[in-house]
Amino acid sequence: MKKIMFFLMAGFLCFSLPAEAQILKKISKKAEQAAERSVLKKTDQKVTKETDKAIDGVLNGKSASEASTDDPAAPVSQQDSSVEQPAGAKASAPAKVWSKYNFVPGDEIIFEDDLSREENGEFPSRWDLVRGNAENASLDGVKIIKLDHNGIITPLIDKEDYLPEVFTIEFDAYFNDTYSHWQHILVRFYPGDNSYKRIGNDQVIYPLIINKNGARIRSIKNGDDKTFDKQGPTTPDGTAGWKHIAISYNERALKLFIDEERILNVPNIDLDPTAFSIEIEDNQQGHILAVKNIRIAEGGKKLYDRVMADGKFITRGILFDVNKASLKPESMGVINEIAAMMKEHGDLKFSIEGHTDSDGDDTHNLQLSEQRALAVKDALIAMGIDSSRMQHKGLGESVPVAENSSPEGKANNRRVEFVKI
Repeated sequence: MKKIMFFLMAGFLCFSLPAEAQILKKISKKAEQAAERSVLKKTDQKVTKETDKAIDGVLNGKSASEASTDDPAAPVSQQDSSVEQPAGAKASAPAKVWSKYNFVPGDEIIFEDDLSREENGEFPSRWDLVRGNAENASLDGVKIIKLDHNGIITPLIDKEDYLPEVFTIEFDAYFNDTYSHWQHILVRFYPGDNSYKRIGNDQVIYPLIINKNGARIRSIKNGDDKTFDKQGPTTPDGTAGWKHIAISYNERALKLFIDEERILNVPNIDLDPTAFSIEIEDNQQGHILAVKNIRIAEGGKKLYDRVMADGKFITRGILFDVNKASLKPESMGVINEIAAMMKEHGDLKFSIEGHTDSDGDDTHNLQLSEQRALAVKDALIAMGIDSSRMQHKGLGESVPVAENSSPEGKANNRRVEFVKI
């Protein structure tokens, strides 16, 4: 019996030792893979951090090489203005790199607000008043449109039904340091000041409601009542300042961004859009109610489709500070899209060509357009696109595509073209 037990134990050990070795080998392999993933993750985080740092520098007017070594730019000090900051409000933090921003504005600008020649205290000349009161003002030395609580303004456009099937709307809105439900911006896609629009017997459309960290929209069609709502933090966060609002509508798909964050992504909502207006709700004493930089553009084909069809594409969504070559953060939606396209299609090479409107000196515009084309090239280099795939040049005001007498014409002439080479 003892001999039998001995042989059984010996047999068990013979089988278990290889099995344990296999288990240990698998554990070792998994540990090795986990370590490899950890290294790759840290490397990816480091690369992302370095890329963001380089892009951050380019946004502040540095070249890609300068941006990779310099410290982030310090906040710009505030200037005196005709609209006072609320007591106790802190300024917004410096703009960060919008590395995840993928909003691409429409191709052709159909309304461009230009407040540069407006006089403070007067009603904005390119707007109509629907309700309440609005006037031109200055905040930190920047021209703005200041509204009263529940004031509504709409673009002064001859056509009643001017919103196309595919369009984008962008503007900057000032948000106070307050509870988010105390301040709302209402965007109507229909004329008038009604709280809803009824179409026939089976459809009701409501305004898009935007607050500091979230948004909501509702529609009813054929008895199907849908509300799309996303909210961020609702309590005061100690900051007050500007946020960039970007809206895209493509027949039935609606997207809304607040700064670089996509708040709403609704695949199917029929808004039957015809017109556009802005209302601000906030009756708190001393709060700033203001908007600026309003632009409406008609949409178009995807960038790659345009390159294949026309050998180039034109973008008016790459924006710069006035008279400077420093990119605005909202430009990153287009630049991110171009970088992704060039990474996917490694054979693409472009001549990046900057254009200006006719304002200012010819020689200055030529130099400025070249500096801006270089800034775009530097941004793409910082995102990993090889410099050998890009050339750059400035053409100033020499090749207009529209008249230079209206804000829309000037805005359409201020552009960056990517010509396939």
